[in-house]
Amino acid sequence: MAVLQLGRQIAKLPRTHEDVGLSLLGKVGAHGTGARLPPIDEQVISMKLVAPSKGTIELSREKDPDLFYLARCGLGGLGVVAEVTLQCVERHQLIEHTFVSSADEVKKNHKKWLSENKHIKYLWIPYTDTVVVVQCNPPSRWRTPKFTSKYGKDEAIQHVRDLYRESLKKYRTKAESNDPEVDQLSFTELRDRLLALDPLDKDHVIRINKAEAEYWKKSEGYRMGWSDEILGFDCGGQQWVSETCFPAGTLAKPNLKDLDYMEELLQLIEKEDIPAPAPIEQRWTARSRSPMSPASSSQEDDIFSWVGIIMYLPTSDARQRKEITEEFFNYRSMTQTNLWDGYSAYEHWAKIEVPKDKDELAELQVRLRKRFPVDEYNKARMELDPNKVLSNAKLEKLFPVTEAVQHAK
Repeated sequence: MAVLQLGRQIAKLPRTHEDVGLSLLGKVGAHGTGARLPPIDEQVISMKLVAPSKGTIELSREKDPDLFYLARCGLGGLGVVAEVTLQCVERHQLIEHTFVSSADEVKKNHKKWLSENKHIKYLWIPYTDTVVVVQCNPPSRWRTPKFTSKYGKDEAIQHVRDLYRESLKKYRTKAESNDPEVDQLSFTELRDRLLALDPLDKDHVIRINKAEAEYWKKSEGYRMGWSDEILGFDCGGQQWVSETCFPAGTLAKPNLKDLDYMEELLQLIEKEDIPAPAPIEQRWTARSRSPMSPASSSQEDDIFSWVGIIMYLPTSDARQRKEITEEFFNYRSMTQTNLWDGYSAYEHWAKIEVPKDKDELAELQVRLRKRFPVDEYNKARMELDPNKVLSNAKLEKLFPVTEAVQHAK
């Protein structure tokens, strides 16, 4: 167990799995990956909340449980979180197995992989049939995995360096293509530099995606390390991300809607010629009991899939960044229109970019009410913060207080 006093020194903190950062992540409903593992807010077992109208109040499963569960993903809208108590496990080692599969192979093995692996994620590569599967388990679950990869690190990345040098000759100068610094760049740094040359040219992006697929194929293998090291992931430089969460059945009976979603998403990308870079990351969690979490459910066995689409911002050029941003929101809009309602997919409400258009905002408010207990949350806000000291423009626009809630106050 770890007690974290926010804004002050930590009172008690043993060496723990994933360490204290999880306590802060818990407030936003962050998550790892593994169909048996809930989002981080489920690790919060008690907290001290400083509310404008009531001062410091202690919340837990035993002390005002309804407010406790509401506040766990309340993002400070109900009060300032002064102290959090987390349930933790000891730091431990994991063996990571990374290998390349295909959509058909994933379909054949998906139920088994979800059930058998403590942690699992898929990295889908648009415009290819490549799905990178990453499985992580305690060493005791494995016999004698071979830790050596077929290719060395330089061999695995050399074709990406070659593509970058060739692309520099096309987009820049031959002299730049001879820059020795290229050999010192990591894969994600090379991907950023490649994308920066022409980030919205679909054919250029496809070449990069195919190079990434080959890179992962040459990087297959096992590695062993501490959990915080293994579960970390270099996702590259600055980027726009839209991550949705939607129900995927139960662990015993996955409904395979998660794979249907990905199939439709990849088809949409190709149909609309979206310059979608890789990877599209797909993860899973168990349910959360926090009603403001996009993975909230009253059914203990429910599982949820999380899918993140991205576009990188690999340049400092203002015009180019604006064009990428516009293209990304077009990409996001198409996924919303074609997929979200059919799969009951929702972004975390605190990550939503508030629409400027009044009609779009009104539609968003209606949609959020279908998933989140907006009136319950607003009622708690009115009781704990009647003068809206802790409120902000995003809260007021996403969750406008109805007359019924105001009168109930």
